[in-house]
Amino acid sequence: MQLPPKVTDRAFERLAEIGAADQGQALRVAVEGGGCSGFQYEIALDDPKDDDLVLEGAGQKVVVDSISLPFLSNAVIDFSEELIGARFIIDNPNATSSCGCGTSFSM
Repeated sequence: MQLPPKVTDRAFERLAEIGAADQGQALRVAVEGGGCSGFQYEIALDDPKDDDLVLEGAGQKVVVDSISLPFLSNAVIDFSEELIGARFIIDNPNATSSCGCGTSFSM
């Protein structure tokens, strides 16, 4: 059974800070072929589409397209602020390995 990804409160709060919903946009999390490990995450503000899974919290939306959904089953979408920078991150239990920067992975 595939469980949908989860979004942390911190990620929704960051979307509220940047005003994503005010612009009518959502955070799109997608998986594409490529990257140094085989697959890579594509994370961007985008308009929700009809076939997207929509995850909502704090008045904000995170969307995942139907093709990416199996790759993100039970993953956690979070936001991290560190000395090297701030970014949305994905903790994906389906990934068997990932690159050092965390933007690509293999299954």
